[in-house]
Amino acid sequence: MGPRQCQVCNEAPSKYKCPSCYLPYCSLVCYKKHKELPCVKPQPLEALTTAVSESLVEKAVVVGETSEVLQKFQLEAIASSSEIRDSLNDKALQDLICRIDSSSNAEDELDKAMAEEAFRLFIDKILSTINP
Repeated sequence: MGPRQCQVCNEAPSKYKCPSCYLPYCSLVCYKKHKELPCVKPQPLEALTTAVSESLVEKAVVVGETSEVLQKFQLEAIASSSEIRDSLNDKALQDLICRIDSSSNAEDELDKAMAEEAFRLFIDKILSTINP
């Protein structure tokens, strides 16, 4: 494996790494340019997975009918759908989903989201994936 490319100028091979975020850079000029914006030290993977699993535990989901719970094969079909994954690249859709997930009244927030055409199309893709 050859030398890494400078991630600031993208022209020269990097000789150094930022002590904060480990971004490879080639020179003092590039380092100063990189430091114009604050950078963050990456969290270790264990810390991220712990934070995610703790946040999942906090939110209990109450389901009225077991028929409303997706089966493992349906969840796998959603996860493996390139069409659904491509849709999730849309920042506006990500924001809508986060707003629903973090809301104290998720059903109300979901109703509001259904007014957005992009969200309805996303839901249709999911429904057609789990009910072919």
